[in-house]
Amino acid sequence: QVQLVESGGGVVQPGDSLRLSCTTSQRVFSTLHMAWFRQAPGKEREFVAAITRNGDRTNYADSLKRRFTIWRGSPENTVYLQMDSLGSEDTAIYYCAAIMFGPVRPPYSQPYLYEYWGQGTQVTVSS
Repeated sequence: QVQLVESGGGVVQPGDSLRLSCTTSQRVFSTLHMAWFRQAPGKEREFVAAITRNGDRTNYADSLKRRFTIWRGSPENTVYLQMDSLGSEDTAIYYCAAIMFGPVRPPYSQPYLYEYWGQGTQVTVSS
C-alpha cells in the first residue's frame, strides 16, 4: 500500500509564496510518477503539475507554469510544489497523487490515471 502525506499548506497573503511537500516511503518513492492537483470550493479537481519517477520530465497546467515549480528530492522521498505570487484564485485543497504504471507517456495530467492519493492540504490566500 502506498501512502502519501502532504504538508506545507496554510494561510498566506496575496503575493506570498508557499512550498508544499508530499512524502512517501523510501521503498516505493523511485517507482512512482507523481503529481499535484487542487480543488477549490464548488469546483472540480484540476491538474496542477506532474513529474516522472526519475524527475526527467515535468508537466504543468498552462495557467500555472510561470508561478509553480515541481521537483522531487530522493533523499527525502518527497515531491515538492513551490508556489509563488499566490492569489485568491489559488485557494484550494491541494492533493498529491501517484501512479506506478500508466498507459501513455508520463507525466500525466489526468486525475483518473492516478492510483494513490493523499488526504490533501489546505491553501488559503487571503488579505
